Amino acid sequence: MPKRFYTIGMAGHIDHGKTTLTKALTNIDTDRLKEEKERAISIELGYAPLKLDDAGDSEVSIIDVPGHEKFIRQMIAGVAGIDLVLLVVAADEGVMPQTVEHLDILRLLGIHKGLIVVTKMDQVEEDMIELIEEDISSQVEGTFFEGSDLLFVDSLSKKGIPEVLGKIKDYLNDVPVRDASGAFRLPIDQVFTVHGQGTVVRGTVYEGEVQEGETLELLPQGKKVRSRQLQVHHHPQKSGRAGQRLAINLGGISRHEVKRGDVLVSTQYYSVTDTIDISLDTVDSLDFPLKQRGYIKLHIGTAEVYGKIVFFDRNELTEDKNVLCQLRLDEPVVTKRGDRFILRRPTPVETIGGGTVIDPNGGKYKFGKATVEMLERKKEGTPEERLTDLLKVNKGMTEKGIVVETGIAEEEITALLNHLISEETVMKLGGHYLLVNVYKEIMEVLLDELGSFHEEYPLREGKNKAELKQDIASYGSELAELVIDRAVKEGKLIKNGQYIAAGEFTPGYPPQWKKRMEQAEETIRNQGLKVEGFDYIFERAGIPPVLQEELRHFLLRSGRMVELDDKHIVAADVFYGMAAELYEKTEERFSLQDAKAVIDATRKYLVPFMEQLDKMGFTKRQENERIWVKKPEKL
Repeated sequence: MPKRFYTIGMAGHIDHGKTTLTKALTNIDTDRLKEEKERAISIELGYAPLKLDDAGDSEVSIIDVPGHEKFIRQMIAGVAGIDLVLLVVAADEGVMPQTVEHLDILRLLGIHKGLIVVTKMDQVEEDMIELIEEDISSQVEGTFFEGSDLLFVDSLSKKGIPEVLGKIKDYLNDVPVRDASGAFRLPIDQVFTVHGQGTVVRGTVYEGEVQEGETLELLPQGKKVRSRQLQVHHHPQKSGRAGQRLAINLGGISRHEVKRGDVLVSTQYYSVTDTIDISLDTVDSLDFPLKQRGYIKLHIGTAEVYGKIVFFDRNELTEDKNVLCQLRLDEPVVTKRGDRFILRRPTPVETIGGGTVIDPNGGKYKFGKATVEMLERKKEGTPEERLTDLLKVNKGMTEKGIVVETGIAEEEITALLNHLISEETVMKLGGHYLLVNVYKEIMEVLLDELGSFHEEYPLREGKNKAELKQDIASYGSELAELVIDRAVKEGKLIKNGQYIAAGEFTPGYPPQWKKRMEQAEETIRNQGLKVEGFDYIFERAGIPPVLQEELRHFLLRSGRMVELDDKHIVAADVFYGMAAELYEKTEERFSLQDAKAVIDATRKYLVPFMEQLDKMGFTKRQENERIWVKKPEKL
């Protein structure tokens, strides 16, 4: 059974005991800022690992989100992308107005799994429990918390905590494991610097997987960065995947170039946009109508951006539950079709609603019924649009996976895939389908990586295939293998054993060292079998130590030289010439003395020469003699 990754969010009014409950569950105090300690409230998002079992089958992170109204933006960033919500209500105060707003935000973000925890039970009498239950049940009626389990705890004494842990485990067992097959995406909610390490970002992985050492792109800047180190709750990891709370040490970028709301991705198909077509669901009632082109604040992922709302069928919004409209933002955000968001009014401050992105790249449309009808069609999406949207962001997918994700009938998907293949929009590799442009994107990454590798190591015949697959690990190991094999068949790549090279590449001497390396090679050839140590020859030729071992391996791999021992190499034509001469001038069985009579060399060279003949299978040693197994030929 694969390991399961979950994120739990704490939501509720200020001072209702979220942080204390988190500490009771995890033994970790998530209030870490000095100001938080002094004011006894959470300002920033707090995170802690929750251990549910000893087997380690699941990895759970708890996010303690701020409850104070002023810190609602952190609350929105915290609950986006969670699997289960614990609604925390203090027994001595009950459901407060801000708790109701939190319920609205949770609903609008599409979260539908929740558990209600009543804290501070030590502060109320036992006979109050029934009244508290009735009050909370009436307040959550009509929300996804209706019918949820309601548990009572005293976090300080830990009374009721085992029951909460048990219920969390039960609830998560019914939550499907997040699909990690999509392209990697991590909205950043924290950025900091670690002395000696550089820039570190943290966030919850929305989609896909990432490997240590992988090249990623920071959006909206469009800057390439490398994931140098990964950590989950301070523990080093080689990879991270959807659902995990992940910290990444980034190479190639400074702290001041990254901010909360930026997004790390592994593919170019996430949109960076400032014009978004949306389907907006409003809260039950607005305190003030929202006028055409009214100023709004968009919360999407961990980003918050100001902009204007544009209606196409009205001049103001009052109580409608669903509206198809557009956002025109003051600065770009990173999103894709289907992403959820929250809209708030900057002043007077209130939550307007939330919904889904139906087109991340909206255009300029005319006011009127025709535009609304167009947006309705766009919201539903044609089967082809839904399929290509899916393949734009996901890695290569099987037909079964496409059927599950799109909800389109298998026969229709089969026909549509065949049509897109005939149009050369989609291609099939093994049992996987992917966009032709995605294949080109992967090939571009491969050729860029190989280009850099060949430039750094021109003497090597190629990059190890396993290492090359790591460069495109975000597309999945199976798809990486299929793409490399396809490229080899097409001649775009060359495969030599475990090594892969660009199609036009031939290993050879780097221009700046060519003359000296040729001089060293000629010296070895001229010295015959009685050759000096290669390190001495290379050093005398002026070849730097960092290139000496590279040159030795190149001469051996290319067949120009043969290894005598770990200090001496000889020219291949010299070696095979002497072997052929020895074969002609000795009997089927011969001794070291017989060989010495043919080859003018001391034991220092003759013994390793004979041992090399054994390794190559030309001879076989029996006690103090050798027997010819096959005839060596001159080169």
